[in-house]
Amino acid sequence: MTPAPLAISCGDPAGIGGEVLAAAWRALGAQIPFALIGDAQWAASFGIPVARIAAIEEAAHICARALPVLHRPFAAPPGPGRADPRNAAAVIAAIEEAVALARAGRAGGVVTLPINKKALKDGADFAHPGHTEFLAHLDGAARSVMMLMGPAMRVVPVTIHMPLAQVSHALTGALLTETARIVHGALIRDFAIAAPRIAVAGLNPHAGEGGMMGREEIEIIAPALDGLRAEGMDIAGPLPADTMFHPPARARWDAALCMYHDQALIPIKTLDFDRGVNATLGLSFVRTSPDHGTAYDIAGRGVASPLSLIEAIRAARAMAIARAGHPAGHPAGHPIAAA
Repeated sequence: MTPAPLAISCGDPAGIGGEVLAAAWRALGAQIPFALIGDAQWAASFGIPVARIAAIEEAAHICARALPVLHRPFAAPPGPGRADPRNAAAVIAAIEEAVALARAGRAGGVVTLPINKKALKDGADFAHPGHTEFLAHLDGAARSVMMLMGPAMRVVPVTIHMPLAQVSHALTGALLTETARIVHGALIRDFAIAAPRIAVAGLNPHAGEGGMMGREEIEIIAPALDGLRAEGMDIAGPLPADTMFHPPARARWDAALCMYHDQALIPIKTLDFDRGVNATLGLSFVRTSPDHGTAYDIAGRGVASPLSLIEAIRAARAMAIARAGHPAGHPAGHPIAAA
């Protein structure tokens, strides 16, 4: 079964989203059908042909010659690098519409362009910490998980945006267990990996060195992993984080669970900064995004790299194929290879 076209939400029109989307359409429009939910005039300002459509299904026949757009006008003309809270409602509505299309099966997945949370808060009282939490709210999911992936690896931070001093207090066996179950299920469903291998980092140097450098591994992490192994998971750890990411070590796992934000993101951004993709796991639909923000400082200058968005679109398509049980579903490695 061929997945439906992807729905791309416009994100903050003052950022680099429009220019990287234009470049992504040039690169992928003839290969992967997708449609923008946003302002058609804004999209056309980036020098690509645009076609207004009435239904996302039309994108399958149009995307090769023009960017299909479900036209939803902005309240104010966007200015590069200048956040405008007047457009907040339209940005939020685009995300909501993309999710509704995916949940209804009319879109194969959702790819979100970057947002500015302060602009959304100022203009529409946006109450969520970010995209991930808002998408879980729209989907009615109890919890979602952020995965960062690139050609070399997939990593998941168990705790995310919090001061390092709070990590050991936030880390619990229940949190680690729930995260591992979501990741395990997603590797099977979204990446077509029949028997996932998961590596889990320790929190402390040398994974605690038997309790000499911290007891979280002994008291929290190891018991949780023992429980997961009893469920049948192939899960290794707790492992010293400083020896998990060289090539021979990476060959032994399909995804790595890390205890805090930088422990996960430093390796992937060091190895391939431009092609990282953010995927939200645990939802009823596929969602990816480029692994960067609005980049107001370079918006409108034509220097932003579109590679992360290109990879996010490819990854969403591959994940949708895997969910559909298509034989081209990605058997191993980076999902982009299957797109």
